[in-house]
Amino acid sequence: MLHGQLGISDYHNSLKLGYDVKTLCYPTWLEFSPLRKLLPQVVAPGSPIAPVNPKIAAQLGLRSDCQVCAGTTDSIAAFLASGVTTPGEAVTSLGSTLVLKLLSTTRVEDSHHGIYSHRLGNFWLVGGASNTGGAVLKHFFSDAELQQLSDRIPRDRESLFDYYPLLKPGERFPINDPHLSPRMLPRSDDPVIFLHGLLEGIARIEAQGYRLLQSHGSSALQRVYTAGGGAENAAWSAIRMRQLGVPVVRSMHIEAAYGSARLARGK
Repeated sequence: MLHGQLGISDYHNSLKLGYDVKTLCYPTWLEFSPLRKLLPQVVAPGSPIAPVNPKIAAQLGLRSDCQVCAGTTDSIAAFLASGVTTPGEAVTSLGSTLVLKLLSTTRVEDSHHGIYSHRLGNFWLVGGASNTGGAVLKHFFSDAELQQLSDRIPRDRESLFDYYPLLKPGERFPINDPHLSPRMLPRSDDPVIFLHGLLEGIARIEAQGYRLLQSHGSSALQRVYTAGGGAENAAWSAIRMRQLGVPVVRSMHIEAAYGSARLARGK
């Protein structure tokens, strides 16, 4: 709508339309499908498409020569915001769900485990997304409670509870099971102990996810950057570092919008 040219997308957003990011084209069966005429022209993320329509530029106060570039997905934008450029480094987005993305020299695909790879320059962004995450925490605690209670958690001591925190049955990654039941019992009457169990459970799922990626041939995990609201929780970061066995650091920039700006700028 900004530039007036419909039917253009990027190969990150087009991955799940069936676009083959390895060969950078639609597969043969799709090229000859009646659906082909409905599918977008696909370009590389960040590619200039066209200048903003002059009327819209005037309405929004934009420069008349402002270029609109092809975009990316929100989680990849968050990855780009971190500044990661070395294979073996990863970004975990701790939002309402848990999204893992590991920069790798090799591509990994396994639909049985919910693993897929995005092309990122000469490397691959290998990852998966779990249904666990911040939405589960906010179901039980307010933001203020999460901060106050987290400060009281013994960070060097593992929780005794083996939780698999989900809001409802069904998981995508690292276990691909649409019927997987949440596991958050027994529940302690002490909110600190209960929260500790939830954070530990999510951290175990994250660690299981990265182990699964590596077992399928990705580059070895060296460091994890954190994006999303959960990046602010120091106790959670300490728990995750213990589970992952590698340094866990907060991304210098955690907003996906910053990654989109870097992409448009070409860096």
